[in-house]
Amino acid sequence: MNKQIHWYILLFAVSVLVQVLFMNNLQFSRFLNPYFYLLFIIILPMNIPRYLLLLLGFILGMTIDVFTNTPGIHASATVFVAFLRPFILNASNLDDKEKVMCPTMANIGFTLFFRYAAILIVIHHFFLFYIEIFSFTGFLQTFLRSFLSSIFTFVFIVISQFLIFRK
Repeated sequence: MNKQIHWYILLFAVSVLVQVLFMNNLQFSRFLNPYFYLLFIIILPMNIPRYLLLLLGFILGMTIDVFTNTPGIHASATVFVAFLRPFILNASNLDDKEKVMCPTMANIGFTLFFRYAAILIVIHHFFLFYIEIFSFTGFLQTFLRSFLSSIFTFVFIVISQFLIFRK
């Protein structure tokens, strides 16, 4: 158990550092903003208590907010995703054996991971970008930005699964 806690602390630090030092500087036009830090929420254990999941989502979002000077936008988006995560996992029809492990591509397979991660990423990005603009003016432009950034983020998260979490 102690080893897992160290692993998640390291994953938290690495995902924040990758986001702040690299991904925030990878803006292509105005439409592609990768948010790699979502990997931390995505691969937390499935049996984590909900209060801890929400707390970790808030801490992760506030950490990103501090580094990007955004007042609570990332925190609200990550808490929203952390709130919806158990419902999305339950809808994924995983059996009891799989529910005790981390939902990585190596543990649950590509198809389940694809659906699960894609849903969380799309929800996060649409919530984040519409809260950021807080208006329906430019609705289609924000929709396009959310959709393209979701694809871009998903590609980076899948690449990380092949590099880090392979069996």
